Amino acid sequence: MPFPASRVGLDLDRVETDLSTRRILAYAAGLGARDDVFLDDARDGGLEALPFQCVSPEWPVILSMRRWLEDALSPEEAQRGVHAVQDSTFHRAMRPGDRLLTAGRLVSATRIRSGVLAVCRLETTDRLTGEPVTTTWTSSIYRDVDLDGEGATLEAPPVLSEAETRPLGPDARSTRIAIPREMPHVYSECARIWNPIHTERAVALASGLPDIILHGTATWALAGLTLLRAQAKPGRARLKRMTGRFSGMIIPGETITVRQDEGSDGSLRFDVRSASGGPAITQGVAWF
Repeated sequence: MPFPASRVGLDLDRVETDLSTRRILAYAAGLGARDDVFLDDARDGGLEALPFQCVSPEWPVILSMRRWLEDALSPEEAQRGVHAVQDSTFHRAMRPGDRLLTAGRLVSATRIRSGVLAVCRLETTDRLTGEPVTTTWTSSIYRDVDLDGEGATLEAPPVLSEAETRPLGPDARSTRIAIPREMPHVYSECARIWNPIHTERAVALASGLPDIILHGTATWALAGLTLLRAQAKPGRARLKRMTGRFSGMIIPGETITVRQDEGSDGSLRFDVRSASGGPAITQGVAWF
């Protein structure tokens, strides 16, 4: 069945999250973040959550779209949705004791060559004060799915400039990161983001994948952690926004390469390469 363009404007589930010390420590440990600011709850100044942990309260909101569309898309068609872009703006740091509220809306559905591009805007706020915490534009491609009706767009994510999207040069600074075979299992539990293609090889093979694959949000976070460490003190580096396009798969057990160079206006451009040299994340930009 086609993806219904008439559903643009659909409000997704509102999800409440109590951000405990345990959840913050688990997420950091799942990414191998050994920095005291992210892993020592007894440090002077207190513990901060990695900004990339925004994906954890966002996940159940994104999942709710499948339920809202189950009358229009078959389970097999819903499974064809592939995370394409993660673009998050961080309004303030998350800390233990935060009581968060995450809400989302389907803001665009358009026909592209490979299927349907669906865009959601997600807002995470302090549910006690209403203070904004994170704003995320998340895009998914439903491969080989048709669109029912004309494409519709209520809102669109910020457009990157030509300078921000150009490929990195050969002199970009490189950092190699080994991805343990068990990392998708650890990340699934520590981030509370579970999809069997990341942990169950039989499911991955049945889905046409060559093996289990690392979560795109884990690769995105590992790149972001690398950029934070490139600053003098990662806990003091105020990451304002980070975006990246998921362009390829990472098979756990291989080594990835995060490349970065300076952009304009205090930004860093980055990409991630798989062990074969193929692109895993492209058009990556982080603003500090």
